[in-house]
Amino acid sequence: MDKIFNLESPFMRVLSRITDLVWLNILTMICCIPVVTIGAALTAQHYVVLKMVRDEEGYVAQSFFKSFKSNLKQATCIWLIFLVFIAMFAVDIYIFLYSGMEFPKPMVVIVCAFAVVVLMVGTYVFPVLSKFDNTVKNTILNAFKIAIVNLPKTVVMMILCVTPAIMLMFSLRTVPIVFLLGFSGIAYLCAMIYSGIFKKFEPEEEEENFTVELTEKAEELDAGLTEDKEK
Repeated sequence: MDKIFNLESPFMRVLSRITDLVWLNILTMICCIPVVTIGAALTAQHYVVLKMVRDEEGYVAQSFFKSFKSNLKQATCIWLIFLVFIAMFAVDIYIFLYSGMEFPKPMVVIVCAFAVVVLMVGTYVFPVLSKFDNTVKNTILNAFKIAIVNLPKTVVMMILCVTPAIMLMFSLRTVPIVFLLGFSGIAYLCAMIYSGIFKKFEPEEEEENFTVELTEKAEELDAGLTEDKEK
């Protein structure tokens, strides 16, 4: 019994990790309340979970707000761009379902395909922003190219990202689970997937205050100069 509750035991490590994820989930939801700061909150969340996956994490709140502040401007710009697309798709879906009009199937397919592409980019854009320095334009382009090059993993991440919404649609009993781990738990699972992808664009040996150009390690992205944010 003493071994189970030892701070270094697997049980206590798992319990500690879950506790950190719950705390991170609460911080993320609080910082999402203003709506306009959702992008910065998601970016900060991914900054923390990637550290967790790599066993580099320190204090959750400290790391979260460090990333939140440093990425607030760019993350907000990116989020507002995505918010416009979300509003457009919401209007399109409403019209398709409730207008009583019949629309050409090619039009519906094109709208749905475009929505999938936006979701693909959205799956990676905030993790990319949390890890690498770049312009807003090139961050989005890099997220798109990473999503296409790693399509099978992208599909898995997309499914994970919509899982909380699906859970809530089928049963309100899942609200406590979503409240405690709906954001951070999914982000953590995604980080386990994209951590290896990001490694390809990082220096082999990371040093404190070291920066790296993303496109120097990945010419196929060719979307502009990118620096590793890890400091």
